[in-house]
Amino acid sequence: MGHGASRLRGLVREVAKFGAVGGAGVLVNLLVFNLVRHVTDLQVVRASVIATVVAIVFNYIGFRYFTYRDRDKSGRTREMTLFLLFSAVGLVIENGVLYAATYGFGWNTPLQNNIFKFVGIGVATLFRFWSYRTWVFVALPARTPPSDTGPTAEQERNKQRVP
Repeated sequence: MGHGASRLRGLVREVAKFGAVGGAGVLVNLLVFNLVRHVTDLQVVRASVIATVVAIVFNYIGFRYFTYRDRDKSGRTREMTLFLLFSAVGLVIENGVLYAATYGFGWNTPLQNNIFKFVGIGVATLFRFWSYRTWVFVALPARTPPSDTGPTAEQERNKQRVP
C-alpha cells in the first residue's frame, strides 16, 4: 500500500478523533448554553459565550490528551497560546452567527437560538480543525529511513580498521 493511502488513513483517523472530541464539546456547549439560559436572565449571546468558553476548556483537554496526544509536546506555552487565540476566533465566528440571527434577523425563540448556536458551532469547527492541526498541535517530523546515498561516516571508519 502506498504512502498516499497511509496518509489518507491517518487523516481519517485524525478527523474521527477530532470529531469525537468536538462532538462531545458540542454537547457540553449546548448543555451549558441551555442551562445558563434556564437558570439566569443573561442575554442569549452572553450565555452562549459562557458556554463556548466551557467547551473550549473541555476541547483543549480532549484534543491534547486524546486526538493529538502523539503530537509535539515541547512547546506547551506556544501551543496553549495559539489554541486560545484560534479558539477566540472560533468563539467570535460561532457567536457572531448567533448574534446576527438573534439581533440582525430577530430570530429569538429558544428553538431558533439553539439552531443558530449549532450552525455557528459548525462554521467555527471548520476553522478550528484547520487552524489546530496546522498551527497548534504540530506534527512531529516524520521518521525517514536512512538514505542509500552511500556508506555513512561510521561505516567508512570501520572499513579503514579492517586489515
